[in-house]
Amino acid sequence: MKKHTIVALVQDQPGVLSRVIGLIRRRGYNIESLAVGHSEQPSISRLTIVVESTQVEQVVKQLYRLIEVIKVSDVTDDPTVEREMVLLKLHAPISVRHEIVAMCGVFDAKIVDVGSSTMIIEMSGTPSKVQNFIDTIRSYGIKEMMRTGRIAMVRGSRGHNADQYVESGNGATAPVAN
Repeated sequence: MKKHTIVALVQDQPGVLSRVIGLIRRRGYNIESLAVGHSEQPSISRLTIVVESTQVEQVVKQLYRLIEVIKVSDVTDDPTVEREMVLLKLHAPISVRHEIVAMCGVFDAKIVDVGSSTMIIEMSGTPSKVQNFIDTIRSYGIKEMMRTGRIAMVRGSRGHNADQYVESGNGATAPVAN
C-alpha cells in the first residue's frame, strides 16, 4: 500500500483535530504520522497527514465534508520540501562520545544534552535522512526516542497559502476575493 502525504488547512478551533482523526480512523486508514501547527494566518492551522491508502481520493473527499476544513491536497507526487525531527537519548559512556560527536557532524545533528552516561541528540532532515541517522546511531544503544511527524510544503508558488482565507463574523472561513 502506498503512503500518501496530505496537507490540509483547517480552522483553528477546539475539536477539529479530533474530528479529522476520527474521520480517518472510522474509514480504516492507518495514520503513519500527523503534524499540526499554526499557519501564517492566526485563525488557521496547517496539518500534514501521512496515510497508507489505495484510495487516498476518498480521504480527501471525506475531509472536505468537515465544515472546519478549508483546503485539502494530496501532495505525494508534487515537488515538496519534507522534514522530520528526532530526539534520541543514547547510552554514551565517555569512551564512545568522540565517535558519537563525529557521527553527529556527518548528519548535521546537534547534541542538546550530556549526562554522566547519556547524550540527547536532535536531528532534522528529510524522512529518509532521519531514518538513516537512526539506523546508523542505533548501535550505540538508544535509551529513548521521539520522532515528529512529517511536515511538507509544496515548492514554488503553488501550495496552501492561508492568507487567502479570512474569518467572517460568524466564525466561518471564506476565500478572499481578488
